Amino acid sequence: MAEIKDPENTIIMETTKGKVVISLMPDLAPGHVERIKELTREGQYDGVVFHRVIADFMAQTGDVKFGKKGGESFNPGRAGMGGSDKPDLKAEFSAVPHVRGTCSMARSQSPNSANSQFFICFTDAPWLNKQYSVWGQVIEGMDIIDQIKKGEPVSDPDSIVSMKVAADIAA
Repeated sequence: MAEIKDPENTIIMETTKGKVVISLMPDLAPGHVERIKELTREGQYDGVVFHRVIADFMAQTGDVKFGKKGGESFNPGRAGMGGSDKPDLKAEFSAVPHVRGTCSMARSQSPNSANSQFFICFTDAPWLNKQYSVWGQVIEGMDIIDQIKKGEPVSDPDSIVSMKVAADIAA
C-alpha cells in the first residue's frame, strides 16, 4: 500500500473493483476536505454508486441521497440529482490543475453548489481548472478507478463499498 504520511488527511476507499487511496488537500480546500471527512466518518459514502462515468474523462459518485444502495431514497434513475442534508459549500477554486487522479467536487451551474458528489479524473481535464474545487489526489489505485464501469447513466454500476479516514482504521 502507498505510504500514508498524514492519516488524518488520507481516505481509503474500497470499491467493488478494489482499493483506492486518496491524499486530501486541506490547505487547498479546507471546507471541502472537512465535508468529505465528515460524510466519510458518518458512513454516508458506503454503498454509493458511480452514477456517471465517462471514458477518458472522469468517474462521478457521492450522491448520498439517491445513489446509496440500500438507502431509503435509493433511486438509480435519480442518482446524481441528490446530495447530503448538509448545506452546500462555498467554492474553493484554486490553480491546482485537473490531472489524472485529481479528486474534485461536482456542482451545478452555481459555483457555490457543491455538497457531497465528487469525481475522479481519468485523464487531464484542463477545461475544469479554476472552476471546480480540487480536494484530493489518488496516490494508489488509479488502475482500480480505470476499471469502473462506464456509462451515463451506468447500467449495474460499481460502487463505494466503504470509505474511511485512514486515521480511523485500527492498525
